Amino acid sequence: MSAQAPSAVILVRAKRFVPNPATAADNAFQREVPAGESPETVAARALGEMDALAQALRDVGVRVHVFEDEDHTRPDSVFPNNWLSTHAGGMVAVYPMYASNRRHERRADVLEMLKSQYRVQTIVDYSGLEPDGIFLEGTGAMVLDHVSRVAYTARSHRADTHVLERFCTDFGYEPMAFEAVDAQGVPVYHTNVIACIGTDVALIALDMIPDLQRREAVRERLSVNGRRVVELSEAQIREFAGNAVELCGRTPEGRRRYVMAMSARARRSLLPDQVAAIEESCEIVAVDIPTIELAGGSVRCMIAGIHLDRRPVDTEPELTEAVRAINEDHPVTADGRYVDADGRTPEPAL
Repeated sequence: MSAQAPSAVILVRAKRFVPNPATAADNAFQREVPAGESPETVAARALGEMDALAQALRDVGVRVHVFEDEDHTRPDSVFPNNWLSTHAGGMVAVYPMYASNRRHERRADVLEMLKSQYRVQTIVDYSGLEPDGIFLEGTGAMVLDHVSRVAYTARSHRADTHVLERFCTDFGYEPMAFEAVDAQGVPVYHTNVIACIGTDVALIALDMIPDLQRREAVRERLSVNGRRVVELSEAQIREFAGNAVELCGRTPEGRRRYVMAMSARARRSLLPDQVAAIEESCEIVAVDIPTIELAGGSVRCMIAGIHLDRRPVDTEPELTEAVRAINEDHPVTADGRYVDADGRTPEPAL
């Protein structure tokens, strides 16, 4: 498994998706639903986009864990990377969220799945900081270099530097915080909309870091181990070109393959030389998700990567009779997921 690019991911199939009114004030990327479109239409279209992303990742050999969510009070649950991150050595972090209606996106069943199928040693829960008005929204607020152990963070009220320091101490990262703003001086709400770090390539809008000295420090730190830095424009950031993530898949023959997952909109914004630079180290997987992007996030926001060692299958707990009966009644897909009576493939019971 690559230190930077996880081979397994968590997605949430949010059946009641809608852009979150509680996050519109500070998310300059968020847009209103087009006039005349019903919530049911928007939700159905978003559901199709989520399924398309899941299938595109499976097609390149990434292990995909999909969790269903029918709760209409969790409009942003499609973005699990804000409340959860996983780390080598069996470490898991749970984060404090800024918007109060996002805090119950945290799910015990997701954590239980991780504990049952992967080697989890420690779960560090920072969510108790929410009553104190202290927030750090996971790998939205931080873009992590798992190789050089650096946490790049654009300062905002969604990324408190005090809890950033705590996270870095607990998980062994070096904090690298900076100011990042758009052309109107509006702070960037999440670091992962302006930066993506892969194993051998990084995409970042350095011009959105106004402090020239800090800008050069970020550039130097990103490239210190030979990583190629691809600079993005603010216009490309508006198209979500920075909201990408490197993953490690497998070819049909079982060989490792690195992919850069992004939206089709982001891919269209890239220049030929930028595409060539990315494709020197990984292939681009682009999926069209225009409805979900109305919420101000794109493909990276939808993916919680799993940087944990998988448990051997023969050491998993014995199934109960009830679960065994369910598994016998429903066929199993090629990637080990269970098909229910409606043809959907939820996670197996825990």
